[in-house]
Amino acid sequence: MVKLNKIYTRTGDAGTTGLVDGSRVSKACPRMQAIGDVDEANSAIGVAAVVLGDHPLGRALERIQNDLFDLGADIATPGEDFAPSEMTLRIIGSQVERLEGEIDAMTAQMAPLTSFILPGGSPGAAALHLARAITRRAERAVVAVDDPINPLALAYVNRLSDFLFVAARAVNQNGASDVLWRPGATRG
Repeated sequence: MVKLNKIYTRTGDAGTTGLVDGSRVSKACPRMQAIGDVDEANSAIGVAAVVLGDHPLGRALERIQNDLFDLGADIATPGEDFAPSEMTLRIIGSQVERLEGEIDAMTAQMAPLTSFILPGGSPGAAALHLARAITRRAERAVVAVDDPINPLALAYVNRLSDFLFVAARAVNQNGASDVLWRPGATRG
């Protein structure tokens, strides 16, 4: 359990921050960029959850937000041992598999795509598409970390963007309200 009595510590005033192992790194290093982008994706998912209100996807989004804190802790833990332990939080295979199962369950309710779709259709779907785009940026940032990263952390963030895409379609009446891309339709 985390207990924070004081929010500011002044330890980062010189532009560094601490990692799980106690080492300090620049707040501008690729690892911290990835953690920040994961945090932004988490925030965007929170906005989507608020927009969706009592939608059945709400529980999944809340669980995903918790997973993203796990992912941030995983990325903040340097080293090449990716096994979780009592003191080391790592993304594990079942978290990736759960996303895959949820993607498959939602996809089974939809007709196959016949076109690319534009991000929108409904406020909830638009919020999920925005969260998906931010998650894709987070994925690129995780890939850019120049130290070893848990392969399951990479798989999780990749699968999450897929989940958010399919979830947006589910919110759009299982794709019936998707806005289809019409290539070249707006040329003068």
